Amino acid sequence: MVGELRWPRTTSMVQYTIRMGRIVLGAALLLIGLVLALPGVPGPGVVVMFVGLTLLSHEFHWARRLRDWMRAAYDRATTRSPDGTR
Repeated sequence: MVGELRWPRTTSMVQYTIRMGRIVLGAALLLIGLVLALPGVPGPGVVVMFVGLTLLSHEFHWARRLRDWMRAAYDRATTRSPDGTR
């Protein structure tokens, strides 16, 4: 195809920017969640940490494992046993 215009390859730069943004935002949310989880500091620390781990889990296996562990702990704490108690 002679004379065909081609767009420059910017997809790798966009993907890199999205990846770095996800890592920075996830780390920031994880640190903010840790501060909010301290005693005496009001705020939804565990929820913010979970969101940060969710963002980091796209890039890091350790974050995925920790997020899955937190999710399983939440499910165990909120499910009822067959006799109706927690």
